[in-house]
Amino acid sequence: MTEETIVWQGKFITAKVNGKWEYVSRARGIRAAVILAIDGGHAILVEQFRVPLDCNCIELPAGLIGDGDDADEEDLTAAARELEEETGYRAGQMESLGEFWSSPGMVTESYSLIRAHDLVKVSEGGGTESENITVHRVALDRLEDFIAERRALGDAIDGKLLMLMGPRLLG
Repeated sequence: MTEETIVWQGKFITAKVNGKWEYVSRARGIRAAVILAIDGGHAILVEQFRVPLDCNCIELPAGLIGDGDDADEEDLTAAARELEEETGYRAGQMESLGEFWSSPGMVTESYSLIRAHDLVKVSEGGGTESENITVHRVALDRLEDFIAERRALGDAIDGKLLMLMGPRLLG
């Protein structure tokens, strides 16, 4: 490949060009933690308005690693913090399932997929003051119906929800 050139950089993202390729990355090397939280046959999902989509999006709980005061924050620590902050659930155990890339043809962003075990509801969740998150506890055997209902309301559906539908999609 040719030399990478930064075209524009903001607080959170950087637009780059490398030969004929145009792509973006997170600024300052920040990564994300995505949490797979299953509670008694129910998926814990979040709904929040996403400006780039101009609508609400149904997603797995997630958040940035090391974006606050602790730049050296560990993945599992960030995931536990984000899970409780966004959903009000605290996990008894967090398990790393590996690093994955969001959309490798367009962004360099990766995320650590973390499985939350032994969930206990400790608060209402809802995220920080600026997030306005709605928490959904959805039965796994009703997930496809829930997604169809949310689409009918105009919500976007994060592609990471496919992992919850995998066995039914392949069967």
